[in-house]
Amino acid sequence: MEQDTRRRLEDVLDREIEAARSLAATLAAERNALTGDSPQAVEQKTAEKVQILGAIEQLDAERRNLWDTPGLAATVAERWRALMELMARCRTENEVNGHIIHVRLHQVGQLIDIVRGGPAITYGPQGKTFAKALRALARA
Repeated sequence: MEQDTRRRLEDVLDREIEAARSLAATLAAERNALTGDSPQAVEQKTAEKVQILGAIEQLDAERRNLWDTPGLAATVAERWRALMELMARCRTENEVNGHIIHVRLHQVGQLIDIVRGGPAITYGPQGKTFAKALRALARA
């Protein structure tokens, strides 16, 4: 019975590792889409990411149920370590993508301010930012 449970646990971990690899690839594709000019590509990659995260969550629940069997932790340590490394990399990739989104939102906000005639943020000779009033492009 313990051997069967160990095999099932190893199988779940292998599927989690594969899902984490898919997530890493999707995050890389999402980053490319975020730096591109296709909102549809961003939406598609985001939807793929959400789907993969759902699968990972289901596998995580399955693994937790199997993990409670005594003596199994040592036999799957290598797979667990690989999974944790992949998930850490995915977390970092997702944070980078989030930063890209934040920067893009800030850039769009600045462009909207310029078009509306609001203050434009510029840099002075010392490298410090300050608002400089410009006339609205819409009036030009």
